[in-house]
Amino acid sequence: MLISYFSLMLVGEHDLINSETFLYWMVVTASTVGYGDFGPSTPLGRLIVSVWVIPIGISIFAIVVAKAGFIINDIYTKGARGHRMLKLSNHTVIIGWNGNRTLRLIELLKASTNGSSDSILLCVDSKIENPLPGHIEFAQVDSYSHAETMARTNLAQASRIIIDTDQDDVTLTSALYCAKLNPSCHKTAYLQDQTVAELLRSHCPKVEVIPSVTVEMLARSAMDPGSAQVHQQLLDTTHGMTQYSVQYSGTISIEFAAVFHHFKENLQATIIGFKAAGDSRLQLNPSLDTQLHQADSLYYIAERRLSDAECFNFKNG
Repeated sequence: MLISYFSLMLVGEHDLINSETFLYWMVVTASTVGYGDFGPSTPLGRLIVSVWVIPIGISIFAIVVAKAGFIINDIYTKGARGHRMLKLSNHTVIIGWNGNRTLRLIELLKASTNGSSDSILLCVDSKIENPLPGHIEFAQVDSYSHAETMARTNLAQASRIIIDTDQDDVTLTSALYCAKLNPSCHKTAYLQDQTVAELLRSHCPKVEVIPSVTVEMLARSAMDPGSAQVHQQLLDTTHGMTQYSVQYSGTISIEFAAVFHHFKENLQATIIGFKAAGDSRLQLNPSLDTQLHQADSLYYIAERRLSDAECFNFKNG
């Protein structure tokens, strides 16, 4: 623009270099719109416009438009490719991609929240795009322990972390990394090798390790036909009765018998398990004289997740 301005000034094109005209004329000429309301009037001015302003202006204009298009496209697709830095909190992070199994996991998680707005973020180390755009957040990382790219997931602010990779050693490394970065949130890891599962339990006792129970399920179904259907229904949150948990936050101890009858008579739910605060052992079918204290957990079967108020706001007779 400077070369064009001074060149046109030297050959006497004063009308074109007028402060109110020059920028407008340059844009119209360089974009090939060419209204024709302004133009060079001298032979040298026409020569300058022919060999400099038009070819160079069109080239620069095309470069600017193309660059702007690439930037807009990059911003639009960055989220789909998982390269955007996300600012989430109290979200659920799923680490690992296993195709349809991961999609089913997401479906079950969304069904179990009863319409809650808690975000689900899928974190993968493979070159794929968001499989559920508009429904989940997505992050693509170099590895599940690479600090720079894992920062996209905001793990430190997550409320739940689920680790389900296709390799036990990767799952183990990822669980150790997550335990260090966010020691307080609930973490779950799926492992097929029992030895690796025990190793993870010993180093990260707060990580809930989910072992493969294929062999046990085969044996149980052989001895008690229909057992597989029972277990599947208890785990399926998309329809019918399923299993949930609730933690007692009250300060006054409650008799388990009263809670059990309240669930069955008023909520059409059945308590099947009890775990005392700080105890890693789960008691199935607890006795009715058990006392429920603050931070103890109950596991129950119901058609939907029950609120704390529904579970514990009753007269303890």
